[in-house]
Amino acid sequence: MGRSLAVRAARAGFRVFLEDVLPTNLQRARESIGRELASQLQPGIVFVSSIEDAVREADLVVDCVPDELESKLEILWLVDRMAPPRTVIATPTLNLSIADLASCTNRPEKCVAVAATIAELSSGAEPKITLRAAPPASEATVSQVRDFWQELGFQPTVEQSTESPPY
Repeated sequence: MGRSLAVRAARAGFRVFLEDVLPTNLQRARESIGRELASQLQPGIVFVSSIEDAVREADLVVDCVPDELESKLEILWLVDRMAPPRTVIATPTLNLSIADLASCTNRPEKCVAVAATIAELSSGAEPKITLRAAPPASEATVSQVRDFWQELGFQPTVEQSTESPPY
């Protein structure tokens, strides 16, 4: 999912930092994306070897880790500690509570769930996705995430979750 999302974002004019914990995966992504964007002079994708380098200047972070609690908590913890305070986190999940995930960060008002499967986000065949926001996500956060996905050609709808944060 990271590769196809990176290409879509770069084509939409975003500067993208792509990171993978496995160097071989990052190298394969570099080669694959290089072939796909060979005709473009400035593809806008920077390949980095650490999460810190990936999020250092980020306005928005979209993680591509498996939709399981341990993986999500680990990536949110890392992003929360390494990204600037302004950074918004959009985490793809169908199974986990965004209220619970957001409450594990120091920026619960800047967390939104993207309710879509990896296949849906990767293929773009079905451009409709749902964004789930739980209190205390701010309207500015939701707008930023919605605008990002619209720029990528998706048709996001927003659901305000009724779940309460666990704190």
